[in-house]
Order: sequence, then structure tokens, then C-alpha cells
Amino acid sequence: MDLTDKQQEVLMYIRKMVRDGLPPTIREIAGEFGFSSTGTVRDHLQALVRKGYLILCEKKSRAIELTEKAMLTIPILGTVPAGVPVLAVENVEDYFNVDKLFSQKDELFFLRVKGDSMINAGIMPDDLVLVKKQPCAQDKDIVVCRVDDGEVTVKILRSREDKFFLEPANRNYQIIPLNERSQIIGKVITAIRKYV
Repeated sequence: MDLTDKQQEVLMYIRKMVRDGLPPTIREIAGEFGFSSTGTVRDHLQALVRKGYLILCEKKSRAIELTEKAMLTIPILGTVPAGVPVLAVENVEDYFNVDKLFSQKDELFFLRVKGDSMINAGIMPDDLVLVKKQPCAQDKDIVVCRVDDGEVTVKILRSREDKFFLEPANRNYQIIPLNERSQIIGKVITAIRKYV
């Protein structure tokens, strides 16, 4: 990056605040970093504008916008076969924009998976599932649901003839019918697996 360490820190703080839903004010940035003057903050902001990371609207107190360049991106370096090995060539095809994956208004949380009832959907024991908190879902969504005995599970939401049930992705498990006491907690967006 073409940023100084302090500019990088200020940018990361702004990114966090924007993701939480509200860009910071100049005074909030000064307080966060212990700057004695708001002029120091303005200097850092102007540098970030010049380098293409921010857009500022001078007439508003919270008018800091992140540019595409400021978004957290991870390079997509190409494809890798899961079959016959081929010669690897590193070639940046595109960038995956993590910030645009989720709305700033989304309430997200992780849950660690216990058990193997979802292995045929690619969700393994000890995976972390990223869940978007929401009270409803559509047929075939993978959801986290509280069933009538108070326990919580991750399964595929299914609907047949106006009846809803939770379907495992493993034949060794039974479907779970839903009733008026069942409650969808959220929709699974992705699963993360750590290989050690």
C-alpha cells in the first residue's frame, strides 16, 4: 500500500465505523488516536483523499465515504483443479470485495458447528458458519433454527404442501418438523474451515 502506518490505522478505523453503520466525525477520529488537534486528522484525511481511498463532503460532519480502493479485497489468483494436477500459474483474475459481500445493516455472527448432519452440504464439524440474523428464510436456505425443545440446529429449510421442516444433509439424520414454537434465528451465508 502507498499509505503511512498512521494513515493505514486511520483508514482501518474509518472502515470499521462505516461497516458498523456510521462514519466517524473528525473529533471522534482525533479522540480514537489521541490527536491533540483536529487539523492532524484533516491532514490524514486529505492524504487519504489524494491517494484515492476516501471521498469527503466538507459541509457534513459524517460525510466520509470509502472508495472502491479502500474496500477490503482479497485477490483471486486463478483456478485450482481438484482432479488431475496441472501447472500452477499465478495470475490475478479479479478481487473478491469482502466489504461488498454484506450490507452494513446486516447483523452477522459466527457459530461453530458440532456434529456431522450437514456434511453433504459442505459444512463439517468444527467449521465456523457465518450467519445473517433474520427471522425468516426461503425454501432450500441453510438456516440456524431454534426448535420447539429450545435447542438450536443448522439445517436446510424445506417446505412441502405449506408445511415446513428442517432437512439434514446427511442420510443418517431424520428431518425435523417445525411448529409454531420453532423460530428461525438466521440464514447461513458461508462456512469457514481452518486447516492446521
